Amino acid sequence: MTPIEAPSPNFDERTLPITMIVLHYTGMVDGLSAIARLRDPEAKVSAHYVVEEDGTILRLVPEEKRAWHAGKSHWRGITDVNSASIGIEIVNPGHEFGYRPFPDAQVDAVIRLVHAIKDRYEITRGNIVAHSDIAPARKRDPGELFPWGKLARLRLALPRPTRNLMDPMWGEAAFLLALERFGYDVSDKMAAIVAFQRRFRPELIDGEIDAECRMILLALLLPKPQGDD
Repeated sequence: MTPIEAPSPNFDERTLPITMIVLHYTGMVDGLSAIARLRDPEAKVSAHYVVEEDGTILRLVPEEKRAWHAGKSHWRGITDVNSASIGIEIVNPGHEFGYRPFPDAQVDAVIRLVHAIKDRYEITRGNIVAHSDIAPARKRDPGELFPWGKLARLRLALPRPTRNLMDPMWGEAAFLLALERFGYDVSDKMAAIVAFQRRFRPELIDGEIDAECRMILLALLLPKPQGDD
């Protein structure tokens, strides 16, 4: 796996060690437009890698530098997510331009890339996240069609819990407290609930706290959540 070098000028110095991987979709009409924007000094955005639909991987920013992919974001107490993370942009038009499933070749390339980065920096599964996880009020990517289960089965992401589920019967306040403990910014309550559903219960994204959501979240807070078999 040798990435094609496509340098972007949009980076600066890190102030935190690398402890996270953030997955995005490009959300533009095509890959060429997205890559051009990520390399445009006027745009002031970038990522470390772009994965095209055919599985081609481009490296835009060296891993040791701070790419500008996360924006205003928060995860598990970290507010400068750019400094703590590697950003991977996955070419897909996104919800605004005809959101569609991710091709197998692209997903396989993402898996290889995530695996290498995870091992290199000893990143935990709970810190391999979606852009929507770290910025729920602003972002939906990589979205409900991204196959997180494939990554989870390879221990490259947390699984969707499916075993030994119990309903803790939390009210809204308790659920939000648990969601915050898990890692989400819950200042926008509805956005946080929707982001959680998009990631862990994508077949029903309605912003409602139901028994299934409570059971999934409780299981995720346990030491070894089990599922995605």
